[in-house]
Amino acid sequence: MVSADVARSIVGIVGNVISFGLFLSPVPTFWGIIKKKDVEEFSPVPYLATIFNCMLWVFYGLPLVHPNSTLVITINGIGLAIEAAYLVTFLLYAPNRKRLWVLAVLAAEAVLMAALVLGVLLGAHTHDRRSMIVGILCVIANTCMYLAPLSVMGKVIKTKSVEYMPFYLSFVGLLNGGCWTAYALIKFDLYITIPNGLGVLFSIAQLILYGCYYKSTPKKAKNVELPTIADKTLSTNVSIAVEK
Repeated sequence: MVSADVARSIVGIVGNVISFGLFLSPVPTFWGIIKKKDVEEFSPVPYLATIFNCMLWVFYGLPLVHPNSTLVITINGIGLAIEAAYLVTFLLYAPNRKRLWVLAVLAAEAVLMAALVLGVLLGAHTHDRRSMIVGILCVIANTCMYLAPLSVMGKVIKTKSVEYMPFYLSFVGLLNGGCWTAYALIKFDLYITIPNGLGVLFSIAQLILYGCYYKSTPKKAKNVELPTIADKTLSTNVSIAVEK
């Protein structure tokens, strides 16, 4: 029979793979931004929430705070780098107002994180105490990460369009939340169970919303230029819109 530690490690490795997929799921969105050189109506809020969440979980997994949490450190360290790349891309193509707002939020997150690290390491002197303080903050941040797409969900309901709520982000979020909930329940960890259990519920809500409004999402049209009609007195280019 497989021991709880081995089972937890296996589920944790699977969770790392799925989380990696979750971090990569916005790639089509950002590739579209690069091609159009415009962020359009895409919101940076989910990525700002995720990058702060990753910073907290990396800190939580450090031996100084919560020993034997290598799998937590690895995936969140990778996620931190990926989310940073997304935000750099967003900053490159965002208008000045959005760019300044994102930079201000990132600066606030950096200051808050530095204060937290100093406060915990200097003020709490046992692993249990440090784990409790950072764990509670991780629960809050992870919950906010899953709640962040709610702003996009509001836009979906208002516009009756899922154009700005990527399906794969919601779907992989469901798989990720389910896997990490299982990981936390095998060898009970309250701080991992709560946010990921909520993440499962929020992801299901997003997928239901996607199913409700997918058909009402306007299809994108592309311009097809017809051949030029040559005439001694008139030369015209005719353009029509064709639905994909």
